[in-house]
Amino acid sequence: METKFQLKIHRAITDISPEDWNGLITPDAVPFLEWEWLSALEQSGSVSPETGWHPLHICLWDGEQLAAAAPLYLKTSSGGEYVFDYFWAEAAQALGRQWYPKMVGAPAATPAEGYRFLSAPGIDLRAASAVLLETAEELCRKNHIASLNLLWVDPAWAKILPGLGYTPWDHFHYLWENRNFACFDDYLALFSKNQRKNIRKEYGRHLEQGISVRIIPGEEAEESFYRKMFDLFTITNDKFIPWDARWVNEDFFIRLGKICRASTAFVEARRDSTGETIALAFLVRKGDRIWGRYWGAYEEIRDLHFAVCYYAPMDYCIQNNIRFFDPGAGSPHKIRRGFRAIRNRSWHKFFDPLLERLFKENIRAVNRQESAHLKALNAELPTTN
Repeated sequence: METKFQLKIHRAITDISPEDWNGLITPDAVPFLEWEWLSALEQSGSVSPETGWHPLHICLWDGEQLAAAAPLYLKTSSGGEYVFDYFWAEAAQALGRQWYPKMVGAPAATPAEGYRFLSAPGIDLRAASAVLLETAEELCRKNHIASLNLLWVDPAWAKILPGLGYTPWDHFHYLWENRNFACFDDYLALFSKNQRKNIRKEYGRHLEQGISVRIIPGEEAEESFYRKMFDLFTITNDKFIPWDARWVNEDFFIRLGKICRASTAFVEARRDSTGETIALAFLVRKGDRIWGRYWGAYEEIRDLHFAVCYYAPMDYCIQNNIRFFDPGAGSPHKIRRGFRAIRNRSWHKFFDPLLERLFKENIRAVNRQESAHLKALNAELPTTN
């Protein structure tokens, strides 16, 4: 990069204007890197030093013009990353080394593939990324930060990383693809007779109980829905992972309701007789993709989770020509509903020679195991073709 550019470290996304930051966002960039999403996380305190996230966004400026940016965080734990490196941390401790603090680049508190550095039109992203990574690495070395870790990385952007000394760690997530289906029955035609029958039961059982399921675009949703989503999200956490931090708080949802309505939607389950909301799922949409983020229900109703979190969003994708649906982190029961396990990678560089050796000597075996797991999961896909 030319010497006219200045490097600055910003400790809050609000140090940068929405216009400047979003000027770097391309149509194919995930919404979780946009200023509004990052602002909602940081200003709500969901992503903050108090929760173990210290924003350190490194930016290249051309005078008053933002040219490129690396959304980064200093982490004192691994919470909210959804890349579970605890066994590496335990191994480091056994060797007498500190795994934390570490530098992390990731869609904060959001398990969604697509993390990358950002650049303005006319700026070479590859060259800018190399400069930003060099700056981040030097920051790590000077401050005894153990490693630089890039999580949920955009595969296209990741092509630059091997040449810059980064080592990949393989993971997987689930993804559903709309193969130009004309209707939901077209999708069901991919399944065996028994599985078609099972899915129809799961998707229709709520109707037998006088419950309707509908999609509500964020712009049309009542403001109370965003607050209600937090209540339901809390119920889900209390039920399944009561020991875990919530990562996003009520103020985060309220802020989304003010600044992110156009990119959000709800799936509502409502009792027909009273109009009462029984359950909600929260979706994020951009371009040809939707992401399922949060879910919760006030009542335990058989198969309602499948209808609200899987089948209704699939149906919505078919009706609106949306190609991909990422349902979020979760259990392998997604395979039985037609979600495929897809490899994604995190990329790592270490500044402690012993930790580097620990990682590089073991990562091939870890990746082989992950690859075998992914292959076994996809062997259970119930589709007939």
